[in-house]
Amino acid sequence: MAMHGSARRGSSPPSRPRGQNEPPVRASGWRRRLLNARSVASQVFLLQLAIVVILVVATLLVIVVQVRNQATDQARDEVLVSGEAFANGPGLVAALESPDPTAVLQPRAETARERSGLDAVVVTDTDGIRLTHPDPEQIGKPFIGTIEPSLEGRTTVENAEGPIMPGGETDVVQSVVPVLRADGSVAGIVSTSVTVKHVNRDVAARLPALLGTAGAALIVAGGGSALVSRRLKRQTHGLGPVEMTRMYEHHDAVLHSVREGVLIVRADGRLLLANDEARRLLDLPADAERRRITDLGLPPATARLLTSGESATDAVHRVGDRLLAVNVRPVGRHGGPAGSVATLRDSTELRALAGRAELARERLQLLYDAGVGIGTTLDVARTAEELTEVAVPRFADFATVELLDAVIRGDEPDDTDAAMRRIAVRGIQDDPPLYPAGESIRFVPGSPMSQGLATGHGVLAADLAATDGWRAQDPERARRVLDHGIHSLISVPLRARGVVLGSANFWRSEQDPFTPDDVSFAEELSARAAVSIDNARRYAREHTVAVTLQRSLLPHALPEQSALEVAHRYLPAEAGVGGDWFDVIPLPGARVALVVGDVVGHGLHAAATMGRLRTAVHNFSALDRAPDEVLGHLDELAARIDADETDLEGVGAGMMLGATCLYAIYDPVSGRCTLARAGHPGPVVVHPDGRSEFPDVPVSPPLGLGAGMPVETAELQLAEGSTLALYTDGLIEDRRRDLEIGFDLLRGALAETVDRSPDEVCQVVLDTVLPEQPADDVALLVARTRRIPPERVAEWDVPDDPAAVSRVRADATRKLADWDLDEAAFATELIVSELVTNAIRYGSEPIRLRLLHDLGSLICEVADGSSTSPHLRRAKSTDEGGRGLFLVARFAHRWGTRYTGRGKVIWTEQSLHHANHAAATDSEESLLDQWGDDSGF
Repeated sequence: MAMHGSARRGSSPPSRPRGQNEPPVRASGWRRRLLNARSVASQVFLLQLAIVVILVVATLLVIVVQVRNQATDQARDEVLVSGEAFANGPGLVAALESPDPTAVLQPRAETARERSGLDAVVVTDTDGIRLTHPDPEQIGKPFIGTIEPSLEGRTTVENAEGPIMPGGETDVVQSVVPVLRADGSVAGIVSTSVTVKHVNRDVAARLPALLGTAGAALIVAGGGSALVSRRLKRQTHGLGPVEMTRMYEHHDAVLHSVREGVLIVRADGRLLLANDEARRLLDLPADAERRRITDLGLPPATARLLTSGESATDAVHRVGDRLLAVNVRPVGRHGGPAGSVATLRDSTELRALAGRAELARERLQLLYDAGVGIGTTLDVARTAEELTEVAVPRFADFATVELLDAVIRGDEPDDTDAAMRRIAVRGIQDDPPLYPAGESIRFVPGSPMSQGLATGHGVLAADLAATDGWRAQDPERARRVLDHGIHSLISVPLRARGVVLGSANFWRSEQDPFTPDDVSFAEELSARAAVSIDNARRYAREHTVAVTLQRSLLPHALPEQSALEVAHRYLPAEAGVGGDWFDVIPLPGARVALVVGDVVGHGLHAAATMGRLRTAVHNFSALDRAPDEVLGHLDELAARIDADETDLEGVGAGMMLGATCLYAIYDPVSGRCTLARAGHPGPVVVHPDGRSEFPDVPVSPPLGLGAGMPVETAELQLAEGSTLALYTDGLIEDRRRDLEIGFDLLRGALAETVDRSPDEVCQVVLDTVLPEQPADDVALLVARTRRIPPERVAEWDVPDDPAAVSRVRADATRKLADWDLDEAAFATELIVSELVTNAIRYGSEPIRLRLLHDLGSLICEVADGSSTSPHLRRAKSTDEGGRGLFLVARFAHRWGTRYTGRGKVIWTEQSLHHANHAAATDSEESLLDQWGDDSGF
């Protein structure tokens, strides 16, 4: 009973307490939906669930009974075998006949009971008195059970109730087995038993597995029922029988009231359903349903389509005096009944509008294609050609475009010039008798072209043969045009922003003549093209101005200098004028500065900014600053340019957006090259032996973004004949290749040009490295190093003693004689004397004098450890000194001061090509007379 009670408690799920996260409305709504099973799906689900529960419970009861019966039978077999084994044991008869059988048999009985797992092993005499028992108190008492069959020598197994253990009585399954002597007489009786509770314990051990199996079966069956019910609910949309009936009636009413015929045809070709509209359109008989489609009197093509089972969309069939648009879709591919569904639509009235609708669709598509295909470039001629390509042959057989000459040049058109130039011709034939491209045309008054230009609207000449104004333009050419078959014309003026740019003419020869409806379309097409042509014209004008500006800002010719052999290339970008520039700037001491820069962006703003930066580089170079100082000053200037333009035009307006620059100074005396760069690609060095490398030059932020940070420099020792290549990023950057590939191509191209001139190197680099369509402009500067021979350089250490001036002057004069520069000796002596004297008097040690005999010039440099620079000033008549620098400026072609890390250098440069030392024949006194009292100095 406890087992059954436990099963009942396990079969009903415990009630679920309502949590805080589940509102009462949700629980009550769920119960209402469960109890209010109005839908077919819910009713079916409840019915299936009830059947499943009944079947599972019944099955569980049957299995429990079976298991109990099996356990009982097993217990009966067990006690029977155990009893027979004990009764036939050796010495049992002798023990029964002994004086004290209990003393002998009790231990043996208990041992057998414990080993066999029985609840009791009892031995009795033939009178039924117990000789052994697990409870010693029961020994000597009558045996409870049936012993008569055993006294007759038979064995029995029975259910009995009696005391077997201390503390109570219980039901048992016991065997009663006789103990036989050798002669067959009964010596006693052996009874082995197990309690019913023991049997029930075996059944209870199997019960969890049975309950688990039943529960799993219940869950699986319930889940299957839920899935089936859910699918049924989805198919019936949760409707009940009444609702489904009402829905069927509604659908039937809709089916027969729509203005579109509906047919359902089975796979065997029989008509399953036809609504009223289908019966009307096909003129079906009343008994058409269930009959074959081929027996309904339909046209063969229509019947074949309806029974083919193939899909069809808007297939037009004539049935009687109607044109029907038939759509067929096969059904049954996903498990449903095979067949097809066809819809019929009366398109008799729509066919009359189909031609015009198709024409309108083609025109819309043509306008869309025109929007995409016209104006793909910013070239006036190409844009005009694109207009003719779009128009022919979809709208016209021939198309021509004429533009004013001012438009072609990029200028603003005016009313003073009426001549036009045909710029584009296209047709279905290659040699039409129309004016060719490039022909200058002046249309006569009265022609369709002149009328269109005068009115601003398109002019239709549906019959060219009857158009006198057009024939008067060129009678002979008009005759050939008509003989060629061209019979109709629309001339439309090209207007943009209220200005006439030219004329577009559309001609037909094989198509039907133009109609008035075609004029509005031609005007729309031409208007779109006119805007693109005007954009191209404005771009051409701005591009021309920008190119002119940029060309004027770039160096026209490289300055003369002897330190480097230089060649350059500049290529503007296809997208417009950029901000790349280069420069070669001679510096004092035969040194040369190489500059390459790039302003981000294109157009006039980039070109103007480039000019400002290039001018600033020249100014800073004139001060003979080191590369890091030059780039530092440029960074400050770029930042000020951005700030000024932002304040002037608004936040972010006209910003330079950054610029890059590489600045290098090469000294031909030492062969040392000092470089610094701000955001710019590094140079390439090609050694005389052909080795090429990218030297490690520290990179600083681009100009305008440095924020006052120091600029680092690098020094390279270049042998004579080395090649130094400076370039902008437009040379190596390409969207279709990796940047490293561009660097490798550049290095490889330079390595193969050791024996070529710098000009040839430039061309090889462009042919090898330059992308096919550069997105940016390109500046390339190639320089090959030269050295001043050591014999053309003379240096002296000057003691800090005024008496050393004469000795140094004499040494300088002798060196000039060795260089065959006697004509420059007087001026040089004066310059050396003045500069050395000033260094001794106003400077500090160490003091050095250096003379450089460069090609075409003599350079004198006096260095000292002081940073005080002399100034040219007007001496008063009472001053004893102050006229020395006037003498230096008089005899030197150029002079100046250069600051170094250990002081300064005062330098002068005398030109050997020009006789600027002709005054050497004058005495020193005559020169000093220039600064007499009357001179004002």
